[in-house]
Amino acid sequence: MKSHKIFNDPVYGFIQVPYGTLFDLVEHPFFQRLRRIKQLSLTHYVYPGALHTRFHHALGALHLMRQTIATLRAKGIDISSEESEAVQIAILLHDIGHGPFSHTLEHTLIKVHHEELSLLFMEKLNEEFNGELALAIDIFQGRYHKPFLAQLVSSQLDMDRMDYLNRDSYFTGVSEGVIGYHRIIKMLTVHEGELMVEEKGIYSIERFLTARRLMYWQVYLHKTVLAAELMLIKIMERAKELISKGHLLPAPSVLRYFLENRDLSSTDFHTKRDELLQVFSRLDDTDIAAAVKEWQDNEDPNLSFLARGLANRRLFRLEFSYEPFAKDYVESIRKKINEAPGLPPSAGDQLVIEGKETNTSYSAYKDEISILMKSGKVLPMSELSDSTVSPRMFTKYYLCYPKI
Repeated sequence: MKSHKIFNDPVYGFIQVPYGTLFDLVEHPFFQRLRRIKQLSLTHYVYPGALHTRFHHALGALHLMRQTIATLRAKGIDISSEESEAVQIAILLHDIGHGPFSHTLEHTLIKVHHEELSLLFMEKLNEEFNGELALAIDIFQGRYHKPFLAQLVSSQLDMDRMDYLNRDSYFTGVSEGVIGYHRIIKMLTVHEGELMVEEKGIYSIERFLTARRLMYWQVYLHKTVLAAELMLIKIMERAKELISKGHLLPAPSVLRYFLENRDLSSTDFHTKRDELLQVFSRLDDTDIAAAVKEWQDNEDPNLSFLARGLANRRLFRLEFSYEPFAKDYVESIRKKINEAPGLPPSAGDQLVIEGKETNTSYSAYKDEISILMKSGKVLPMSELSDSTVSPRMFTKYYLCYPKI
């Protein structure tokens, strides 16, 4: 009798999922929904191959976790069978709370972070699975007495980041994101309950952090990708505004629920958990795409203009700057757009978007990566004398507006 299910993954080859609780969770409708949520939102507008999903990513992170457990056990680290299964459940479900188009609409449709929703889903599943997820939830929340297990799920060197860099690099074709995950996993160890990297793995970690920084500006925050995502946010904001004023917008029923109940908060999801999770679990990319497609011919000029632009890749222009844009420059853009033919009335007042994006490839203020030196001394990554890692914040200001 077979002990596991095999998935053929383009990044790692054959992935094994043990029959039992793990496989039953994969089969659950809450998890299957991740097949309908793109990992990289609208990045396929720039990199056409970036159509992989949160489902792919979760299975990939599970695969890396299984490899890491085997490596740590081979080094004499005590990980029981119960702990092994629990940390695998935690990484499998770490992104189950993501909404449509992943991070893009996270604070637009509802005001709840996806990690909080992931925890609520895990608590609901724990009830359905008769308490089998209790240890996984403790690990996910960092409450378990072995901190390294939580660090494998969420830290600056977790299985989540290791998979998404590998996977996103593969599907976008951006080779700068490729990391030596095999070597990194082999260099992991545990010292005094904390996850660490052996000294000989320093350069692999530097490559990992450099790859992450390059992927952010070349893929995740590419200016055309950001322009498309800002347009989608603007579409949903305009739809919510119109519905609040009594307009009848055609939309899938599950999307309409969140457009009409526009101020759902963390408190709402905790007090009406089962009801709201059930509705949220039916919401995915297809609902948003269907609505955008339908709204191309809406009578509201701003909504139809935005929807046609996004559906047909007529995207806004986006400018980056290391300094805030001068007010007179922004006003000159607004004036030109207001006077331009073929644009909605007052487009310059409604459709010019300002903001900023920040990124740090490595933080020295929280959960530093620890290096276990051959001498037995432990050093944070930022204190290594020959390290090229720069723990600093990078900020870019943007101005996004319709092309004239």
